Amino acid sequence: MSRTLRALFAGSALIVLASCAGMEAATPVTDAAAPAASADYTQLITDLRVLSADDMEGRDTGAPGGERARAYIVSRLDALGIAAPPVGRLQPWEMQGRTREGPKTFNGTNVLAVIPGTRVTDRYIVITAHYDHVGVNDGQVFNGADDNASGVATALEIAARLKAAPPEHSVIFAFLDGEERGLLGARHFVEAPPVPLTSIALNLNFDMTARAETDMKLWVTGTYQNPTLRPILEPLAPEGGVSLAFGKDTPQDTGANNWVEASDHAAFYRAGLPFLYLGVDYHPDYHRPTDDFDKVNPVLFAAATELGWRSFQALDRALDR
Repeated sequence: MSRTLRALFAGSALIVLASCAGMEAATPVTDAAAPAASADYTQLITDLRVLSADDMEGRDTGAPGGERARAYIVSRLDALGIAAPPVGRLQPWEMQGRTREGPKTFNGTNVLAVIPGTRVTDRYIVITAHYDHVGVNDGQVFNGADDNASGVATALEIAARLKAAPPEHSVIFAFLDGEERGLLGARHFVEAPPVPLTSIALNLNFDMTARAETDMKLWVTGTYQNPTLRPILEPLAPEGGVSLAFGKDTPQDTGANNWVEASDHAAFYRAGLPFLYLGVDYHPDYHRPTDDFDKVNPVLFAAATELGWRSFQALDRALDR
């Protein structure tokens, strides 16, 4: 999640999971049952671990670590056999962004993939997750496990499931660069979209899906602006100790408690497109070098991803009816 719209910048343990039932929490859990589904979350956890490892060097835009993260995402999409859109797998851009020292020109690259729909082939749900983070600062690596290796891992899990069982709507996956520098990749995507903006039914943005200090909620931001979407998601039951919460999007939500423009979905919002943002609340390791893989509770992360998947399914079934 970007803090640039307000103020920029305020050796992981490997967990191998054969199934959700076999997970052990990396931190204590209170009243958190394992996700109900019998899915194998090994790859989900592996993606999170790899993307938030020290050798990714905080995945800064234009830095070698960011390039390594991008190559990993491309390799995962290629291994899944998910095609690139006609414009290609990579969407490079050059834009001016923000740093602690002042404005700077960044060269970034979005990673794109597309899965054709079975019912509404000419309407697209765009699933976004930014893969960049803030890099190395004062000699410390900001690994960004929750922000946003988690959202990327969640989106890759959804991509794998949709490759196995195609969606009703066509889906574009956009793994975006430069979010931390001012939503740069999302802005470029909207300015140079791979499909006409009029064909985009919804942007579903995943940013920070892995952490909670106490009661874990996956916040849904954007139903105030898109009120027809809330009844689609409200019936969804909690998943393994994680529940949906709606808000952080009204005029009464101010400052850091308003997330309407807090992440990449803001570019779609500004373009007048429907959007929903799914993510957890801030935690003490947000934008700190301590946002590491070993702070993530794998049970809750898997549950949040499962709830994100069920949210996508409900939206995919209900839109354009």
